[in-house]
Amino acid sequence: MSKPLAETTVLITGASRGIGAAVAERFASVGMQIVIHYLNAHEAANEVARACLAHGVKVLTVTADLRSREQLERMKEKMEQHGMIPDILVNNAGISHFGMLADVTDEDWDQVMSINLRGMFLCSQLFMSHMVNQKYGRIINVSSIWGISGASCEVVYSTAKGGVNAFTKALAKELAPSGVTVNAVAPGVVETSMNANLNPQEMQALKDEIPAGRFAQPDEIASLVYFIALPESGYITGQVISPNGGWLT
Repeated sequence: MSKPLAETTVLITGASRGIGAAVAERFASVGMQIVIHYLNAHEAANEVARACLAHGVKVLTVTADLRSREQLERMKEKMEQHGMIPDILVNNAGISHFGMLADVTDEDWDQVMSINLRGMFLCSQLFMSHMVNQKYGRIINVSSIWGISGASCEVVYSTAKGGVNAFTKALAKELAPSGVTVNAVAPGVVETSMNANLNPQEMQALKDEIPAGRFAQPDEIASLVYFIALPESGYITGQVISPNGGWLT
């Protein structure tokens, strides 16, 4: 059974910028309690926290390396001390990798897989028991269009996001009897710093491929995440939803 908005807690990983920051502010705007996770971007996380606090909600910032179970367990303890165990978990943190597969090092592979997959696995495992016990919860994983279609020169990233999609579908079936939904949002290109590797000509060429003729804004992705998290969306689970401006249909 869902809680009143003011008693509902949302944890967003990688919430110091981009999609994560937009998601945090979207949930704060309706009165939910917000936990902002970050790794090193302390000042940026505090800026997001101030934006959320402006909505009059309870906000907590936490830091942890998502690859470390020990650090995540300490993070969970801090959240418990503040009475902020998530009813909604948004696994947003991730990193990309651009380059030919022939040039990918073992370290490149391990880093992309550990942050995009291990972090999602550990957070879901640590926080889903609370949702199962209360027979209500939402796990929303931020994936990518490349996890569906694959991308040349982004084989490692595409593989990791394909894993996110498979994880989502499987865990959804496992948790559905407990009233917990698990879905993924797989955006097309979004106006964030993750696309800093593209020069203006490459960006324009990419926009020309998209029927909508533009990239998505982070708040547009945040609105979809919010919709999936609503109590009214309880029959939507195991889905990979791709807001991509008609690029992939």
